[in-house]
Amino acid sequence: MNAISQKGEGGPFWTNRWGQLVLGMLCMALVANLQYAWTLFVAPMNARHHWGQASIQLAFSIFILTETWLVPIEGWLVDKFGPRPVVMGGAVCAGLAWVIYSYADTLPMLYVGSVLAGLGAGGVYGTCVGNALKWFPDRRGLAAGLTAAGFGAGAAVTVIPIANMISRSGYEHTFFFFGILQGVAIFILALLLVKPAPRAAMAVGRRLVSRVDYTPGQMVRQPVFWVIYVAFVAVAAGGLMATAEIGPIAKDWGLARMPMTVFGATLPLLTLTLSIDSICNGFTRPLCGFVSDKIGRENAMFFIFVGEGLALLGMMQYGTNPYAFMTFAALIFLFWGEIFSIFPAICADTFGSKYAAANAGTLYTAKGTAALLVPVASVLSAAGGWSAVFIVAAIITIAAGVSAKFILAPMRHRLIERSDEHSTTLAANPAGGLQTGE
Repeated sequence: MNAISQKGEGGPFWTNRWGQLVLGMLCMALVANLQYAWTLFVAPMNARHHWGQASIQLAFSIFILTETWLVPIEGWLVDKFGPRPVVMGGAVCAGLAWVIYSYADTLPMLYVGSVLAGLGAGGVYGTCVGNALKWFPDRRGLAAGLTAAGFGAGAAVTVIPIANMISRSGYEHTFFFFGILQGVAIFILALLLVKPAPRAAMAVGRRLVSRVDYTPGQMVRQPVFWVIYVAFVAVAAGGLMATAEIGPIAKDWGLARMPMTVFGATLPLLTLTLSIDSICNGFTRPLCGFVSDKIGRENAMFFIFVGEGLALLGMMQYGTNPYAFMTFAALIFLFWGEIFSIFPAICADTFGSKYAAANAGTLYTAKGTAALLVPVASVLSAAGGWSAVFIVAAIITIAAGVSAKFILAPMRHRLIERSDEHSTTLAANPAGGLQTGE
């Protein structure tokens, strides 16, 4: 079964689009530990081999770069062959990566495992987001948001069992056991994934949606793509520059170990803050995606990005108060996490559904570009203190919100109008040109 109708009528429940969305979320949850559980293994790995934390963390950097920069290729494979073989390949790579980690007794072997982990995570992530965009042309923000939220949900469920197994049986056994478990589970779920059959255009409310399908090569030649890309980099870098330094900031302000009591439990302020931030980071993805479906992408981007900038400035001004620190940290994560739902959605709205996986994957490389800019925060903090970090992050984030409303919106409107005129011409004379909507 290579492609089925959008409704999946007459078949099993998983063949309709909501069933496909749930399958994608489960795959994302199962592959999330490659990123979010890594930190649990660093200390015991270093205690066993004495490689040094910097050398071990290089493996994580290799993983992130491989995961991010190869997604366009994996997306192209999804568009060409469907989601099933790509997620099956990702499952094999993800499982094999952790098995290699369990046997790694040299750093080069650890780094090989990281390359495979990146291939696995990127294959699953890019496929599931791209497939959601195709199944839900009318609710792309919500679908992409729910799928992206699944990437954090898996770690929330399994982090305690993984930590307990490391303490009880050692990190090697934990890598091996969860590698096999997660790899096999994703592989089985992949067998149920299908791509939707072509469908006619549908009403999408206040959103601008193209009826033309751009290939990745055609997309990157459009100036509007680079406006979207720069906005993605700006917001991702601005958020990362602040969120990556939450721990050091709390320590410098004397807040990290301050006891805070919630529901009868007393936790260090930083621990409590990070727990709340994780909830906000997951919750905002479907929420803001849903909002963008209703009020339009650029309108949502304007309010959310400006809100992010104001939250960063609020943290700078009032963050030395423990309650203000927790509040503004939560707002920073709430306004920041939505980039993983709104940007894939606006990409598919602008450049069509047929190549949505490859196009969204190309845009997703902005995350890797933004990650390369994160060390700037350390330079800024050394030169001007934490205030400099917050001011720069706020400026670029607010600028991205303003540009979304007043630069991106009219550019997209002109491109889509021009594309629709071109598609009408092609309908009368189908020789050459862009490929019309499915």
